[in-house]
Amino acid sequence: MFHFRLIPDKTNLPFLNFRRLFFVVSAVLAVASVVLLIGRGLNFGIDFEGGILIEVGTEQPAELGRMRAVLGELGLGEVALQEFGAPTDVLIRVERQPGDATAQQVAVTAVRDALTAMYGDTISYRRVEFVGPKVGAELIQAGLIAVLASVALMLIYIWFRFELPFAIGAIIALVHDVFLTFGMFALLQLEFSLAIVAAILLIIGYSMNDTVVVYDRVRENLRKYKTMPLIELLNRSVNETLSRTVITSVTTLLALLALFIFGGEVIRDFSFAMIWGVVIGTYSSVFVAGALLLYVRPRRGPRVEKAGAGTAERLAPREDMTPETSPETPALAEADEPAAEPEGEEGAAPSRVRRRASSARTRRKRRRSGRKSNR
Repeated sequence: MFHFRLIPDKTNLPFLNFRRLFFVVSAVLAVASVVLLIGRGLNFGIDFEGGILIEVGTEQPAELGRMRAVLGELGLGEVALQEFGAPTDVLIRVERQPGDATAQQVAVTAVRDALTAMYGDTISYRRVEFVGPKVGAELIQAGLIAVLASVALMLIYIWFRFELPFAIGAIIALVHDVFLTFGMFALLQLEFSLAIVAAILLIIGYSMNDTVVVYDRVRENLRKYKTMPLIELLNRSVNETLSRTVITSVTTLLALLALFIFGGEVIRDFSFAMIWGVVIGTYSSVFVAGALLLYVRPRRGPRVEKAGAGTAERLAPREDMTPETSPETPALAEADEPAAEPEGEEGAAPSRVRRRASSARTRRKRRRSGRKSNR
């Protein structure tokens, strides 16, 4: 039977040989993201900027172009329209008006009058919300704190779970992913709302999960192959986890693509953020996180503990590299696997002689110890 494998079981791709190229690509993308954030900025949604949100429904599919032209003539500033799930549902966002709540209510009345003149009694107003500037500023602060706190907690977790060099590499990879996500939203000017903040937090968790899988294998191999060059060991670890990383990312992307295509406008930006986050998180786990360990130099851990009568390394050695043996290994092997004695009467006599000689030596040692104690 034919079995399709996206990634072969055993790969030996020289990822770390191209680490400088990937570092340059990541650095260029990160710098471009910072420039876009400073130059163009993020397109904050009503959650952060404040304004008026009106949800309406029509009996027939809404004519967004005509509706946008009519509302644009009201002089209310920026007005954004988008389908809200179905073609008959429309979400209207109006720029926050100067003044207090009375000015906002006047703008809502103007919008309702204009739409009623267009559609008559066939239009229904399902939701009207207003977000003030103070609430928007508080939400920006809360979102920033949430992102920074999650990164800091990840640093502490990796520090205790592994050690400080691993934590440094993981946090650099996380910051890399977050910056590139911000840069993508600044480039495309997609609406940055609270849902996108939630998506960034999910991206941080997903990227950290991928990185932990790679680092866990690195730590295991550091204990096994104490003399293997670090670059070779890291490359081996990335290859050993490559199949798991790629398959997990592909299955996640399939679900997110379905959500992006069929989920509607309401969650489309959220779905896009997640898709971008999974792609960039997989990239950083494979090409960035492992290569960073070459520069922070994790400590070579102790040997893997031995279980049972024999070691796992001796029972199941790796195919292309035998773990380093310690001075105690030959003694353990001799104790665990005693040499077989020759069979038959001829072999039995020498064996008995050796045992008697050993017993005699033991008795002499005991007598000497007794004489010393008596003195």
